[in-house]
Amino acid sequence: MSNSVTEKQAKRPNYFDYRREIDRLTGIEVLDTFEKFSQRDDVFCRALWDEGVANKKVKDFYQGYYMPKAKARKADGFSQRDYALRNAAWHVCNLIREQKDGRKEGFHDHFTSHDDGAPEPYAFQSDHQATEDIRKVAAFAGADLIGICAYDERWMYDGIYDTRGKSKPLDIPGDLPNVIVTGESMDKDLTATVPSALAGSATGMGYTNDCVTLLTMAQYIRNLGYRAYATMNDSALAVPLAVQAGLGEGGRHSLLITPEFGARLRLGKIFTDMPLVHDKPKKFGVKEFCDICNRCAKGCPPKAISFEGPSDKIFNRSNLKGVVKWSTDAEKCFKFWVNQNTDCSICIRVCPYNRDYSVWYNRLWQKIAGGRFRKFALWLDDRLSQRKRMKSAEWWPKKNI
Repeated sequence: MSNSVTEKQAKRPNYFDYRREIDRLTGIEVLDTFEKFSQRDDVFCRALWDEGVANKKVKDFYQGYYMPKAKARKADGFSQRDYALRNAAWHVCNLIREQKDGRKEGFHDHFTSHDDGAPEPYAFQSDHQATEDIRKVAAFAGADLIGICAYDERWMYDGIYDTRGKSKPLDIPGDLPNVIVTGESMDKDLTATVPSALAGSATGMGYTNDCVTLLTMAQYIRNLGYRAYATMNDSALAVPLAVQAGLGEGGRHSLLITPEFGARLRLGKIFTDMPLVHDKPKKFGVKEFCDICNRCAKGCPPKAISFEGPSDKIFNRSNLKGVVKWSTDAEKCFKFWVNQNTDCSICIRVCPYNRDYSVWYNRLWQKIAGGRFRKFALWLDDRLSQRKRMKSAEWWPKKNI
């Protein structure tokens, strides 16, 4: 039992201390008020059953991801051509996720698009060899980032969403010791056009690439004779697992910020019993920088991002309870999405960590941002970085305009 657990708490009926040693390394503070999150309360799921969120406009919003129901308009970034690319970017992902019997794989249910694997597990010389192999396969399969952590039941959903508006039991075995977390980067130039249907192409392609990467990796693991469950937005909260897997830190906008891509990333997870070595959480000054930076909060049109410090405050039932962190008002955020008729990532576009780190001076900026001169790094970003929305006409070839 943790030393921070009082005798009063320990004597409380059904009390369970959810704090873990890994929290000391990640900086995630879990309180005694912690409750596991039910996917039914995710705002995207609530939009399908909760009268406080769901309406005809929301229904049209979801249907708009399939042509010809996308409602194009004359505004920059919302033309038929823009929606054509956005929906095409989602196409492969949509084909994979829409399964029979009401399953929506990758979003409400784990993927089942697998062949049978080997009956006996491959005998690796060591866990280190297995880990190096999976990193090699991940890169080959298209993963931009990969990290490995231990299974953590705290971040598993307390029930996954059922298409009938209820919760159903999580169907991933709890005896799988390892989680492989993958990251797929999103196109920086497309993200610069947000808010627009065109920018949604970066999101859609991120998910499509994620599908291919995860299914390839999971099938490889199964072919080795081990169990593997490939997941995207279903089954578990991705950000705390990604933090534990050493991919990055949580930012003010509640998204994962990585040294390689900032927050411009889609996450995937594979739960497996393949023997693997866990990565250590990394810190590179994100928490301290976000403490003084409010660019995402300032740039958010619906004011869904807080200017305050991390806390256990919840805005509505779509927030995780009992964790001290930066949280967003998902209802305000999603309403803006629906009104725009496409997803939004303005918070990513304006984030100072949203940079091309293949360039040396951006890597230098990150080092400055992670140290005691972080205010200077923020000053540099304000004066030297272009954070304004880029018109879609600047992305499409001008000769075709």
